[in-house]
Amino acid sequence: MPNKVGVVDFANSKTNVATQTTQLTTMNLNPRQVKLLNAVRLRGSATVEQLAEELGVTLQTVRRDIQRLADSKALARFHGGVRVPSSTIENITRAKRQSFRADGKARIAQTIAAQVPNNCSLILNIGTTTEAVAQALLQHEGLRVITNNINVVEILRNNDQFEVIVTGGVVRPRDGGIIGEAAVDFIRQFKVDIAIIGISGIESDGTLRDYDYREVKVTQTVMAHAREIWLAADASKFNRPAMVEVAHISRIDALFTDEVPPAPFPELLEESSVRLFNCL
Repeated sequence: MPNKVGVVDFANSKTNVATQTTQLTTMNLNPRQVKLLNAVRLRGSATVEQLAEELGVTLQTVRRDIQRLADSKALARFHGGVRVPSSTIENITRAKRQSFRADGKARIAQTIAAQVPNNCSLILNIGTTTEAVAQALLQHEGLRVITNNINVVEILRNNDQFEVIVTGGVVRPRDGGIIGEAAVDFIRQFKVDIAIIGISGIESDGTLRDYDYREVKVTQTVMAHAREIWLAADASKFNRPAMVEVAHISRIDALFTDEVPPAPFPELLEESSVRLFNCL
């Protein structure tokens, strides 16, 4: 399937950054730097080229502004771009993740749903993006879905043509994820057609990363017990650090994301023969 390519307009984002803008005045930033910082906060991360196009300035000007913002710890640099600073050991709350890049997650979910056939078996793991996928799948027929995500169960039980199978394990109160050895042992019984997984971060070396090693063990088991592995990850996940390695990007069969991935990810995906779906 041909990939769609387009330019994302930061100004069209529905995310409210007014309160963040007010806080920036104490940093003595000029209006262009404030706009740059807000643009990165809306996206999660951005390349120098994307910011230059959005702001209508030269690459050199963007690099100077990035240096200023990185020096003040407002942003964190990576090769070729900049991202919002984030912890490597703890994810943001589920409530914040639900609203963050919600439009992009919805596009990812709709694209995935269009690729999923009726009457097949799936595993959906923990994450607000996989929850969006569950919502998009409600018009399907005859799905058998295994999940370690209580929120996915709540969504999918509204279709009485689905068989929803819930893993055992420890329920994580903050997000309804089910983790632990019981979940791992349960999933080992199955081999599904497609695993649709979310992730917390994708680093520039191609490693897929997450925060909780217990969740990672479940995800690794999910990947080992699926014929196809589809990764659903919005653009903020690129160059986002997290502590625990799940796998290399070469382990997945398809990546669904809401923007054209920045360098070096297109090359990594091509080298690994991963199908890319830009859900623009």
